[in-house]
Amino acid sequence: MSKDKLIVVGQIAGAFGVKGEVRVRSFTDDPEAIFEYGPLLDIAGNVVLTPVRHRSLNDLFSVTAKEQHQREAWEAMRGTLLHAPRAALPEVEEGEVYVADLIGARVVHVDGRDLGVVKTVQNFGAGELLEIKPSTGATFLLPFTEENFPGVDMDARVLTAEPAEALLPESFNAPEPSRTDPNPG
Repeated sequence: MSKDKLIVVGQIAGAFGVKGEVRVRSFTDDPEAIFEYGPLLDIAGNVVLTPVRHRSLNDLFSVTAKEQHQREAWEAMRGTLLHAPRAALPEVEEGEVYVADLIGARVVHVDGRDLGVVKTVQNFGAGELLEIKPSTGATFLLPFTEENFPGVDMDARVLTAEPAEALLPESFNAPEPSRTDPNPG
């Protein structure tokens, strides 16, 4: 897993006040942790803002940045995603993963079927959904829950899946076990 990849940690929410401050929305578990990762970058790795000071504004932060932009410039950047290098983030604890690290991991059913590779991780408000790209056919989504993914081996980059068959595309349906009548007749 690449340690120099960029992870989304927040977003610019617009300008704040008349002194060149910017409003920032944090996506980190501990919202203030976003300011511990150094300069915040755009998707290309260019510095967008280097936090100097911040203060809480309910669910946002007002940030004084090293980069001194006028109010109009910060407003023009509204919606810009803020990234931090993966290497700047703290190591995960046992049993935890950064969802961004799941991208590219192989997904194997507990019965041995190769389900594909994690293409993206989506979250529409009800938890993470892994978009899985099989070797053939269209991608499909599986909720990233302990029930659906009882095994996560990030060293091997393999996720072991055991979802209900109804969550899998028809092309993955397990064959019905053959039944033979012990008493033909």
